[in-house]
Amino acid sequence: MKNTVLNLLVLCILALTINDLLGQVISQTKSKTASSKNVIILYSDDQTFRTIQALGNKEISTPNLDKLVKSGLTFQQAHVMGGHQGAVCIPSRAMLMTGRYVNRLPGDGNVIPDSLVSLPEILRQKGYTTFHTGKWHSDKNSYARMFSKADHIFFGGMHFPKEGGQEHPRVNHFDPTGKYPVEKSFLSETYSSYLYAQTAIDFLSSQEAKENPFFCYVAFTSPHDPRTPTEKYTKKYDPSKISLPPNFLPEHPFNNGDLNVRDEQLLPHPRTEKAIKTDIAAYYGMISELDEQIGRILSTLEKEGLLQNTLIVFAGDNGLAMGQHGLLGKQNLYEHSIRVPMIFSGPGIPKNVRNNSFVYLSDITPTIYDYLQIKAPKTVEAKSLQAIIRNPTKAVREQIYNVYGHWSRSLKTKDGYKLILYNVDGVLTSQLFNLKTDPWEKHNLAQDKTQQGRILSMRERLKKEMLEKHDNLHIDLPDWGRTAKQKSSGS
Repeated sequence: MKNTVLNLLVLCILALTINDLLGQVISQTKSKTASSKNVIILYSDDQTFRTIQALGNKEISTPNLDKLVKSGLTFQQAHVMGGHQGAVCIPSRAMLMTGRYVNRLPGDGNVIPDSLVSLPEILRQKGYTTFHTGKWHSDKNSYARMFSKADHIFFGGMHFPKEGGQEHPRVNHFDPTGKYPVEKSFLSETYSSYLYAQTAIDFLSSQEAKENPFFCYVAFTSPHDPRTPTEKYTKKYDPSKISLPPNFLPEHPFNNGDLNVRDEQLLPHPRTEKAIKTDIAAYYGMISELDEQIGRILSTLEKEGLLQNTLIVFAGDNGLAMGQHGLLGKQNLYEHSIRVPMIFSGPGIPKNVRNNSFVYLSDITPTIYDYLQIKAPKTVEAKSLQAIIRNPTKAVREQIYNVYGHWSRSLKTKDGYKLILYNVDGVLTSQLFNLKTDPWEKHNLAQDKTQQGRILSMRERLKKEMLEKHDNLHIDLPDWGRTAKQKSSGS
């Protein structure tokens, strides 16, 4: 009897020990899974920074982006560095993928050579599933290097109406060979942003997304023109109730170097208040429709249990004028065109915090490397924002430099002043704005005698920035030292 009791006692102790060991293994496995971080980037097309209700625009409805603002860290001074030609979205997206600055992107980012190692390439090497859907505005070879999975890929800049428009975008299924012959592309049966959101949702709902860390890049083509919202959003905004931008002008006051670019031909000259309000109403409709699709993606992350270990980054690729300063497009250096929305949300990110540090879209890549504790490749030039994530009162730059074409450059300083210089057909023009008192850039102070010392100082700082950012122009030279090729490509 004693032996039987003793044996039962030993068996109980062994069972408890085994259960304890199994519990530790399971706990460690769960801990490992919870600590592995996924990344999703939601990138909009031509969305200026003043288009989110939670950030001050009370005329637009963006409930899902508002939730993202409340759940994360918003960078209120985020900028695209610029571009050397009208399709600013090309360098913007190349800078996003590589963490490179604009002046050292071959062909302005039209081609991303294998010497510029991209974020998805590094993550793919680390065992991540790298997934993409939507717009790709660089070469197909770099695309094949970066993504291991994809669907409904759009190669190009915009959905022209004659090619299906936003309603039926021409897209491609994933091609493992990386060739993507034109004859295999096809017209989608659904609206662009719904299509790209649904494709992302299908991936996020897959077993692979649950079992393997992922990098998911959703590159929307909205609210880029053609501004044709879905039926649900076509009449959401009444043009008569839309506020005209305070800096509305019928025409730009001088030749800024690119007044005849395609974007500026979308409405007749001179601009009328009615035409601009109608265009803004359609623009807002597209953004609200996009917001709905982003909400569907965020709901899927929550439903699939992915929110707790996924970093969410939302940003726009560049801004848009929409009647401000007599302009429509992004081919300029005013705030409406170089500033964009940019939000980080996820584990370890401060909630409902807004930061006013000067940042670039290209900073997203080194920040993600830091966030994932992965060493960035040497080709990265931008700055990590991890210090701001740890302490939102921090800043990473004292000033911001921007470039458009071979004829305009700008500098903005933390004291609120902004200098824009132009050299168009030999005509030199300067603009100085005090953004603290004049956030809409309505009052040019360049001729104010009391500001000449400031202008000289800012010119010197701009020259230093240009040198550090590998800009090959020289603003002290009569023609800024432009080459024959640069002269022939613009004013």
